[in-house]
Amino acid sequence: MEPRITDRPERSRYEIVVDADAGDDTTETAGFAEYHLSEGEIAFIHTEIDPRFGGRGLGGLLARGALDDARDRGLRVLPYCPFIRGWIGKHPAYADLVPPERRARFGL
Repeated sequence: MEPRITDRPERSRYEIVVDADAGDDTTETAGFAEYHLSEGEIAFIHTEIDPRFGGRGLGGLLARGALDDARDRGLRVLPYCPFIRGWIGKHPAYADLVPPERRARFGL
């Protein structure tokens, strides 16, 4: 199974889920991106990938999936999380999600 990104609004976070190493059909949450949602804006505040899953590019997949969902929902993005902010900086096609008047504040 490919890694899957899921919005978990009851936990205010996106999660990336991967196959467990057990060899059966179980899955594990490999990481998450916490957010605060308010009045058409989504503020990303913390992103974390479990060290056991490091080096697999899962952080980038999580960022892309969360930001694509924000775009689909018409949300403005406030990247307070350094990882999400850095990812947007490396992928300028996503900078338009950040309100123009706030881009300088985030170095974008």
